[in-house]
Amino acid sequence: MSVVWFKRDLRLQDNQALHAAWQAGNPVLPLYLFEPDIMRDPHYSERHWRFVWQSLLDMEGQLASHSANLHVSYSDALPFFERLREHYQNITIYSYEEVGLSITYQRDKALKAWCQHAGVTWIESPYAGVIRGLSHRRHWVNHWQQQMQSAVLETPLSKINWLQHKALVTRVPKTLSSRLHSADPFMQSGGESHAHQLIQSFISKRHRQYHKHISSPLKSMESCSRLSPYLAWGNLSVKQVYQAVTSSTSPLPLSLQAFTSRLHWHCHFIQKFESESEQEFRPVNTGYINFPFRTEQKALEQLTAWQEGNTGIPMVDACMRSLIKTGYLNFRMRAMLVSFLTHYLLLDWRHAALHLAQQFLDFEPGIHYPQCQMQAGITGTNTLRIYNPVKQAQDHDPQGDFIRKWVPEIAHLDNQDLFAPWQIPPLTKLTLDTSGLERYFIPIVIPEDAIAHHRDLLWAWRERREVKQEAKRILYRHSNPI
Repeated sequence: MSVVWFKRDLRLQDNQALHAAWQAGNPVLPLYLFEPDIMRDPHYSERHWRFVWQSLLDMEGQLASHSANLHVSYSDALPFFERLREHYQNITIYSYEEVGLSITYQRDKALKAWCQHAGVTWIESPYAGVIRGLSHRRHWVNHWQQQMQSAVLETPLSKINWLQHKALVTRVPKTLSSRLHSADPFMQSGGESHAHQLIQSFISKRHRQYHKHISSPLKSMESCSRLSPYLAWGNLSVKQVYQAVTSSTSPLPLSLQAFTSRLHWHCHFIQKFESESEQEFRPVNTGYINFPFRTEQKALEQLTAWQEGNTGIPMVDACMRSLIKTGYLNFRMRAMLVSFLTHYLLLDWRHAALHLAQQFLDFEPGIHYPQCQMQAGITGTNTLRIYNPVKQAQDHDPQGDFIRKWVPEIAHLDNQDLFAPWQIPPLTKLTLDTSGLERYFIPIVIPEDAIAHHRDLLWAWRERREVKQEAKRILYRHSNPI
């Protein structure tokens, strides 16, 4: 039998694992595992598993018309495949290589060792243009382009010999399925069908303001593609998106050119993490290992305020509250949240990485960790960008619509006072309804004062000899030669 083990590739088309299993000709068991060990990992939250559940329901609906069943189990991988091996002597597992966290990497290593001992064949397909074991990038760009331009795999579901043996599977507990089955109206819904509808709406209309509104926390919710969770969980392949966009019109408008360049960066960062996955635990630039982040009790209290969107900085709070509620935030505001925590509060970047992973519906480890480190300014290779939260509000929410939506307690303030309420003159305060405003009159830090204390440290550390030496190593290993 052939087991197609779906992980972060929750789709039935352009799925190399499924296509290879069909071509092998053996009975096919389509499988997804809700793995308790991984579900307990603190990077994940219920919003992720709900998106997965919705994706599985979409797949199940497609398979039903071909008299096939998607087998969904609540089990860690190794004990599941051990049980399966008791029933079938000849098993081949097909899956994608997962560029994931340490916990999934260790799981895969243990399963690979078991497969070799038990005589089970496991065939893994590479993810997009990512190359496992890559030591340099000299030919990576050409390889990526070749992958993006290769044929999209169309697998005839009606011709697959689907395995029907339901007794093999340990079903998902009702307590879990009932929780995941309830939809959240503020979150995007998972599934191949939603993904294809979204890409068509982006190509046909929404892209027109993409490059103009990409930095606006409010307008980007409509004019950005919003495809990131569907790529993160594999409802679409990168190749499908790339070819749908590049074949949509000629010449390609600037907005879609800008978008396709981001598909390249998508895979670039995942390759960077694949090549140096220690970034989950330490700075990619080891010269920052001993950077003096704050750890005192006040710092931890400020961390909690940042996590909850209660810092007293309107744009920071609006972004965090919006993210908590919707699972989405545009790139610039994600960068600002990390910058505020690491530059203004001088807190460890790992706090940002873990909390934001739980909130981002599109949490993709391979992008998440390199990006968090880049925005924290601890790579030694990227420009140190310190995002002023007041200026970001003035530039990208000039009418205050986004802030008023997510921080309603200050919605009555005039625009001149909305972005930095702590600067309101004392006499003006006497004319205001100040109930609920105390936090915004006295935020956890005054941004201009905090960064004045930290700016010199941030720039001086970048000039340290060990940081510069590491930067050379990083550029050699991870940069793409032109």
